[in-house]
Amino acid sequence: MSAISSERPNWYLLQCKPRQDERAHLNLLQQNYVIFHPQLVSERVIRGKRQRVLESLFPGYLFIQLSPDDNWAPLRSTRGISRIVEFNHGPATVAEHVIEHLRSRCDESSQSSPDEALKPGEHLQFIRGPLAPLEGVFIAPQGTDRVMILMQFLNREQSVCVPLNIVERQQSALQNQ
Repeated sequence: MSAISSERPNWYLLQCKPRQDERAHLNLLQQNYVIFHPQLVSERVIRGKRQRVLESLFPGYLFIQLSPDDNWAPLRSTRGISRIVEFNHGPATVAEHVIEHLRSRCDESSQSSPDEALKPGEHLQFIRGPLAPLEGVFIAPQGTDRVMILMQFLNREQSVCVPLNIVERQQSALQNQ
């Protein structure tokens, strides 16, 4: 992160007042600023039901695109904004490639649909960890980020509970459907 050095717009980080991310986001949009508020879709158990909710990736922070010629003064009095994050006595810039990477990850999260949930009996393959490239059959979810899998191991059927991010649908099973 470096200080302001060019005429082209740069991305900066804004700190919001506690629990006022959305308020700040809306107020900045009404003032025609270019804002990026990275959010991810996650599953939560709310009142006993599993629901998909949109959560801020960086609670309390927003990214704003500004050029040195823009009027920065209204930012200080915008409702919901606490301050511009600074390093070395100047606003810290965030590289464009970082913003693009965050955008692509947030897009991936929002595109996953609830009907993509695993179903009991579905064939899975380990893609990471000591069990890769073994295969198993999905039994049931275990919390929000773990799954129970039945696998043939050491000439026995074994139930194992593993993180969801180390398995994926078996490619051959997808092609047979």
